[in-house]
Amino acid sequence: MKQLPKPLQALIAAVVLILAVVLSYISYVLLSYHRIADHQTLDIAPSVASAEAEIGRNYTITCYNIGFGAYLPDYTFFMDGGKESRARSAELVEYATRGAAEVIAKEAPDFAIFEEVDLDADRSWHINQDAMIAEYFPGWSESFAVNYDSAYLFYPFTNPIGKSKSGISFFSTVGITSAERRSLPIDTDFNKLFDLDRCYSVSRVPVENGKELVVYAFHLSAYSPNESVRTGQIKMMLEDMNAEYQAGNYVIAGGDLNRDLKALNDSDLTLDWAHPFERNLLPDGITLAFDQLTEAERDAFPSTTRNTDIPYDPELSYTVTIDGFLLSDNIEMLSLQAMDEVQFAYADHNPVKMEFRLK
Repeated sequence: MKQLPKPLQALIAAVVLILAVVLSYISYVLLSYHRIADHQTLDIAPSVASAEAEIGRNYTITCYNIGFGAYLPDYTFFMDGGKESRARSAELVEYATRGAAEVIAKEAPDFAIFEEVDLDADRSWHINQDAMIAEYFPGWSESFAVNYDSAYLFYPFTNPIGKSKSGISFFSTVGITSAERRSLPIDTDFNKLFDLDRCYSVSRVPVENGKELVVYAFHLSAYSPNESVRTGQIKMMLEDMNAEYQAGNYVIAGGDLNRDLKALNDSDLTLDWAHPFERNLLPDGITLAFDQLTEAERDAFPSTTRNTDIPYDPELSYTVTIDGFLLSDNIEMLSLQAMDEVQFAYADHNPVKMEFRLK
């Protein structure tokens, strides 16, 4: 048999080597993929928080998606049509994380939820953001639920996201007695490799009347093309909340809904991922805090996130209201505010604040 020319032999060898590397990487990603266990008991950070929540006392709760400390005002993200995937430097991650934590600490809330908080990730330069945020809430009780624990993702190829471990923090001035992580439905096809391991945490705070204030901290899917997954997530959480309400407990859920709270149907949408909130799934006794505002207040309510296809521009950037709270009818909402004065200084979201009292 005639021997192939050496240049062709070298080309074939190079192609075989590249295929071997690609197949090895795909095998690594697929074999390392796992879902975090459902009904996982969460550790509670030691605290000197008060022992019980009080009936009739005014409380404040905040929620803030800090975007792993990357989304400064001029940052753009590749999944939104921008260019970047990682934070630009460790120094900027620290600046954004501390800035976000300080914004909330200055509000002096009684409860605080943070989403997209990295523990150890290439995208955020391996800074433990949860530990950094906790410095601003000394003595508070805390639960943390991991919702992203991925293999090294070599995408986008020019600046890969890399390996990530991230989650949702919940801080409380009242001692948390127990906390649990619940796994939400997610895509089962190839999309699962690029989305978070969606979950919500359930933290229990004792109330002076013997009941519990049950706080749900969540971050629902945005990019899933599967409507049954998106609907299944909110349906599962609402059913869980309703069971607690029916048991006589007080229930609040806060976080990033990734739903357009002002849109009534898909014809109102500008971006294909911000679908309307599924109000038809709300059980009796559970309401969306946004819907307790007057019509004029809802119309004037500021946006809570920006699309990151371009650097933030108040005139040009697309913004939408997707963050907020759900609460049971035995809780009186006193006020609801989007803190738009923050102007996306530390993240692609602005925080939301709700004042309430237990009836």
